[in-house]
Amino acid sequence: MTGTHAATPVEGREAYCELEHQLGVLFRRSRALSAEMRRDVHPELDPGAYGLLVRIDEAAPARPSDLAAYYGIGKATISRQLKALETLGLIGRAPDPVDGRAHLLELTREGRQRLDRARRARQERFRALLDTWPEDEVRLLGEMLSRFNTLTETF
Repeated sequence: MTGTHAATPVEGREAYCELEHQLGVLFRRSRALSAEMRRDVHPELDPGAYGLLVRIDEAAPARPSDLAAYYGIGKATISRQLKALETLGLIGRAPDPVDGRAHLLELTREGRQRLDRARRARQERFRALLDTWPEDEVRLLGEMLSRFNTLTETF
């Protein structure tokens, strides 16, 4: 059997049904791209650890408890993932000057280089993929996704 079967839309909700379908396609492809990105950063990087590495970069210096709260996971789970990143030499720990019991996380030089290299490759891939689109449409897509992501943070 060929073709895709989207859910039958409720009358008057066709646009929302199509959006749900297209987001599902996007999320599946995004997971595959993230797996590829993860391997580009380090071949031994766990699937969930790539996103954590990106978040540490965004929030650095980051406390493990803040990362656990951000992802809605337990401290034991975040500790295992952080240990794996540390073992691979991608992050380092430093004492928290405000709270001597805690520590702060940042990317190591190696982690920074690997993440930057993977990001550049991903950006070039997007550029090649969207090369036929006018730049203002690419910018509009980015703005619309940003608006959508902001909505999902508060939902």
